[in-house]
Amino acid sequence: MADPRGFLKHTERELPDRRPVDLRLMDWKEVYTDFDRSHLQTQASRCMDCGIPFCHNGCPLGNLIPEWNDLVYKDRWRDGIERLHATNNFPEFTGRLCPAPCEASCVLGINQPAVTIKQVEVELIDNAFDNGWVTPVMPSKKTGKKVAVVGSGPAGLAAAQQLTRAGHDVTVFERADRIGGLLRYGIPEFKMEKRHIDRRLAQMEAEGTVFKTGVNVGVDITAEQLRADFDAVVLANGSTIGRDLPIPGRELDGIHQAMEFLPQANRVQLGDTVENQITAKGKKVVIIGGGDTGADCLGTSLRQGAESVHQFEIMPKPPIERAESTPWPTYPLMFRVSSAHEEGGERVYSVNTEKFIGDENGKVKALKAHEVVMRDGRFEKVEGTDFELECDLVLLAMGFVGPERGDLLDKLGVAYDARGNVKRDDNFAAVGLPGVFVAGDAGRGQSLIVWAIAEGRSAAAAADEYLTGTSFLPAPIEPTTVAQR
Repeated sequence: MADPRGFLKHTERELPDRRPVDLRLMDWKEVYTDFDRSHLQTQASRCMDCGIPFCHNGCPLGNLIPEWNDLVYKDRWRDGIERLHATNNFPEFTGRLCPAPCEASCVLGINQPAVTIKQVEVELIDNAFDNGWVTPVMPSKKTGKKVAVVGSGPAGLAAAQQLTRAGHDVTVFERADRIGGLLRYGIPEFKMEKRHIDRRLAQMEAEGTVFKTGVNVGVDITAEQLRADFDAVVLANGSTIGRDLPIPGRELDGIHQAMEFLPQANRVQLGDTVENQITAKGKKVVIIGGGDTGADCLGTSLRQGAESVHQFEIMPKPPIERAESTPWPTYPLMFRVSSAHEEGGERVYSVNTEKFIGDENGKVKALKAHEVVMRDGRFEKVEGTDFELECDLVLLAMGFVGPERGDLLDKLGVAYDARGNVKRDDNFAAVGLPGVFVAGDAGRGQSLIVWAIAEGRSAAAAADEYLTGTSFLPAPIEPTTVAQR
């Protein structure tokens, strides 16, 4: 543990400042300023002798949070990153993108601001990279077994790194032109600069993982060829079908899924030329969906120079404090303000869009909507609340409904669960397909990055055991709970 009286001496939770809004809207760099190391160590000292660290349960990876808090407080940074890497392959990703369920279950958070776990995590890994401590971890021996990982998001990368370190020959297939999945093309630069992906990929390549981009598995490589060429397959192809809004006017020009809009903006920041780019410049934008993807669309639209932005959410505005329905140590339902929300736009709650209106050229020019109230688990229209809002760009950010089927999944012969995800047994194995394992959103459904990495690690352990008869790879998720998730 850290300072046994730290939480009594330092009751304030301190985080790095965000750069001024006017300044950060001029670029695409990450929004946070540097954080003084002495301040971070003070924050780490607040980690208390709580007896039972509920943060372990809150974190799907089972991160040894009190241990590396203690090591940071004692200025033992190299020991700290080794302890963090023992459970998390990519703390530079989770430390920037995870909503920190660990902090929601922090014991100190019962009656004080929680320990800044996420900030300690990201500072640990950034410091390790700066000092050259992140080096290749080579297997002690090679097995001669070949594993294909389909998809290069956080689940696929975690599975690939674990299996490579276990001695297998791992090839990661990605249909896009760059590795990273949603990390690369779904997360805006201002939330995570892509250099963080590139430096981790350099480590993985040095370890022996092979990356092949521009390969659409199921088309460029048939399902039969995949099974024949590899001893095991890990499906980590994500949940990529966006939830649609089938209302009158949906066919109008100017209405797009968020994942049509965001990747193009990311490509431009990577130096690509995007023909006929969907851009918010000079437009009245409406984002339908109040979650993280909607916030990403908001920050991107503002940086592109939108005239105005409204973000619609059908649910009511959450309470300022933790809702009674989500008591500690569960992840709280409460009102949150992301960096993008600070920058502009208007958030509109309890509203349902019922129709898009087009002009004579078939382009969207407005939408009709009304307020709703929830009764007995159903949304009901509030009479007399109809309104019309001008817009010439609508972005649908309402989540995802499952993985793409077609050329890969259907031809592999996978089964699907009631939610449309790839059905798997209680050890991450695709039902009815020996040697095929499923990790991340493809099997779990749309979820958090920390769950993706945890599932990638667990699926790797299952695949390793299948290939060799036993596995010493850690599996953070209990196998008996997988099929029910």
